[in-house]
Amino acid sequence: MSKSLTFGEIGVSIALIALAALSLLVAAKAYTPEYAFHAYLFAAASVGGVYAIVNRYGARAAQTPQTVDGKPNYNMGPVKFATIMSMFWGVAGFLVGLIVALQLAWPAFNFDLPWIQFGRLRPLHTSAVIFAFGGNALLATSFYVVQRTCHTRLAGDIAPWFVVLGYNFFIVIAGTGYLLGVTQGKEYAEPEWYSDLFLTVVWVVYFLVFLITVTKRKEPHIYVANWFYLAFIVTIAVLHLGNNATIPVSLFSPKSYIVWSGVQDAMFQWWYGHNAVGFFLTAGFLAMMYYFVPKRANRPVYSYRLSIIHFWTLIFLYIWAGPHHLHYTALPDWAQTLGMTFSVMLWMPSWGGMINGLMTLSGAWDKLRTDPVLRMLVVSVAFYGMSTFEGPLMSIKVVNSLSHYTDWTVGHVHSGALGWVGFVSFGAIYCLVPWLWNRPGLYSLKLVNWHFWVATLGIVLYITSMWVAGIMQGLMWRAYTALGFLEYSFIETVEAMHYFYVIRAMGGGLFVVGALIMVWNIYKTIVSSNVEAVPAGRSQLAAAE
Repeated sequence: MSKSLTFGEIGVSIALIALAALSLLVAAKAYTPEYAFHAYLFAAASVGGVYAIVNRYGARAAQTPQTVDGKPNYNMGPVKFATIMSMFWGVAGFLVGLIVALQLAWPAFNFDLPWIQFGRLRPLHTSAVIFAFGGNALLATSFYVVQRTCHTRLAGDIAPWFVVLGYNFFIVIAGTGYLLGVTQGKEYAEPEWYSDLFLTVVWVVYFLVFLITVTKRKEPHIYVANWFYLAFIVTIAVLHLGNNATIPVSLFSPKSYIVWSGVQDAMFQWWYGHNAVGFFLTAGFLAMMYYFVPKRANRPVYSYRLSIIHFWTLIFLYIWAGPHHLHYTALPDWAQTLGMTFSVMLWMPSWGGMINGLMTLSGAWDKLRTDPVLRMLVVSVAFYGMSTFEGPLMSIKVVNSLSHYTDWTVGHVHSGALGWVGFVSFGAIYCLVPWLWNRPGLYSLKLVNWHFWVATLGIVLYITSMWVAGIMQGLMWRAYTALGFLEYSFIETVEAMHYFYVIRAMGGGLFVVGALIMVWNIYKTIVSSNVEAVPAGRSQLAAAE
């Protein structure tokens, strides 16, 4: 069969050539050197993309079969790439978080360098952990799960690679932008307009790849994990477009202005911010839970009917909860109360999902003793339940009056980010790597055990120190003398926080150590043809008892 360029190869190559030309024009006339630097990065990446397409064309077969010997010919290349990048960005993001924690305990750790000041590193840490680590974990698992549950090859040929490579290039642009001072200054939405436009293109392609894969499925039933992935993809697209509706100063300027103003801007920001948590950090990772917990436990989902109820109630209620971030602000009181009410109502679907995940282990609880990967997945579900109890509690106005703007919020966020998102991602990656690289098991389950306990201790130190510190902060800020004056100055509250910041840094350091243990374990699993020696007739899990 004669070989020819596919429509995707031709179309993407033309688009990348046009982008390279436009980027060089922008670089030549850019208002700032930082913007010119990003334009050059776009040009270099575009040229590299064209080269990769041409090189791949020379090496590939004339046509990629959809099936081999009657079985689906799964496309696992993009899944492998996103899995590796998730671990890379995870370690990078955790390290930046540790540096930030050390700066709060000992300010000298900023070394008087403008590029690593707290104000630049903090959004870098947030985005690296959420969007780089978590985002790549979502890309990897969604592309894997949708293929396996639909019994069909991933839609498109170049498109899946464009999604994973384009998304990681966006991460590079966003991260370097923070360090160079290019930012909108909006929580979870710091990248400027040109980064947002590029991400929009990548995300639309991601949506199309996922949706078309589902539509061409060989399995008539759509597994519940795919519903959660689809809700995550669609809702994040809507949130991204709404909160990043900006007008650039010029094609040659990195600066833009949001179309919303005043309290409307604040409302849009926290409609986006809370639902980024709700759909990026919750719905997407619940999809992981619904696939990897039953798969690892070798048990069916406890209640498929409950999973459907969980899905629809979560989707409907979460979208209204954003105003609870704006208690005691210029936002109308009815809107604040609406956000609080829907936040409290979220207890029901959230705990329904947690119970469904935990009860999936019915008849298999003994596996927690012998399988540290399953233990990590189950503990992540427990952290999900704890965080989704604490969140609605903190949305209640009287509680929020104490907790807001304090480190209690930081503790709450990290109980979800480290315990829920981190552990379920780690567990999913531990499952994925042997499957993707055709290994009989992980290099060492003992190292997984070490990772679990070191990271768990780190999380406990982190969140308990921030809980105590945050409540202490809130009480000190609202303490008055008999004459009606504030009892403590702001600097006194900062001084009182020092030891808690030290404990937090210790906890963060342990979490980083756990991640490094995982990286070594994953690396050895991939490069080693022989994993843990397992006696004949025994599984790796049984040998680990």
